[in-house]
Amino acid sequence: MTPVLAALTSIASVAQDDVDLGDALPDDGITTDQWITAGLTLGGFIVAALVLRMIIERVVRRTDSEGQIASFVARMVRTVVVLIGIVYALDALGVSIGPLIGALGITGIAIAFALTAILENVFASVVLKTRRPIKVGDQITSHDQSGTVEEINFRTVVIRNFDGEKVVLPSAMVNNDVMVNHTDRPVRRTVLPVGVAYGTDLALAQSVILEATQTVTGVLDTPAPQAWITTFNDSSIDFDVRYWHESDVLSMFRARSDVAMAIKSAFDAHGIEIPFPQRVVTLPRDEPEAG
Repeated sequence: MTPVLAALTSIASVAQDDVDLGDALPDDGITTDQWITAGLTLGGFIVAALVLRMIIERVVRRTDSEGQIASFVARMVRTVVVLIGIVYALDALGVSIGPLIGALGITGIAIAFALTAILENVFASVVLKTRRPIKVGDQITSHDQSGTVEEINFRTVVIRNFDGEKVVLPSAMVNNDVMVNHTDRPVRRTVLPVGVAYGTDLALAQSVILEATQTVTGVLDTPAPQAWITTFNDSSIDFDVRYWHESDVLSMFRARSDVAMAIKSAFDAHGIEIPFPQRVVTLPRDEPEAG
C-alpha cells in the first residue's frame, strides 16, 4: 500500500466512524411487499444487464477480432446496471441511501485515486484496440523505442525491438504521445543525402544517381526514384535521393545500403567525386621590418 493510499484509507476510516449506518434502515422495519418489490426490481435489472452484455458483445466484436474489448465493455456495463439495480432495490426496501454513500464515499475516493493510473492504461488500451492505429505485427516507434508489436493488452503495449529485446510500454504513453506506425502502408519512402564536388556536371550527376538507384533490387519503379539538389554546402553540392520500397524496417535498411553502394560505384565509373570536408585557411604575410 502506497503512503498516499494509506493516508486516504485512514481518513476514510475516521469519516466512517462519524456515520451511523443505523440511520439508513427504516424505523418501522421492512414489510413483505417491500421485499417482493425489491427482489423483482433487482431481478429485472440483472436480466437487463445480461441482455445488454449479449448485445454489446455482438456489436463490439465487429471491431474487435480478439474479443477482449467486447468482454471488458460488456462486463463493465453489466456491473454498472446491476449496481443501479441494487440502489433501486434498496430504495424499494425503504433504505436511506445517503448514510451508505457517506460511509463508503471517502473509501471509494481513496480506491479510485489509487487506481487512476491503472484505469488510465485500461481505457487507453480500449482506445488502441477499437480505433486500431496499431495492431499486432506492426513495426512502430514510440517514446524513442522501435520494434514489432507483439501484444496489446489491457495495460501495456509489448514490442520486440530490433535488437531482439522485449520492451513494455504503458498503453497511456503510446496513446497520448506521438507514435509512428512504419508498416501502416505496404510501401514508404526513404531519403538518402548525397554530396558531389563543386566542379561536377550536376545534370550528369543527377542522371547517374537516378540510373544507379533504379537498378537496385527492392527499389520500386512506381513511384519512380527522384534526385533533387537541396543545398550548397561548405564542401559539396548536396542531392536528396528519394526512392520507395517495402515499408518494413529490414527492407528500408537493405535498400538504403544497396542504393548507397550503387551510387558510389556509378560515381567511380563516371569520375564523379564525393568530396571530403574542406576548409581554406589564409595566413597573413610577414610585414617587413622598419628601417
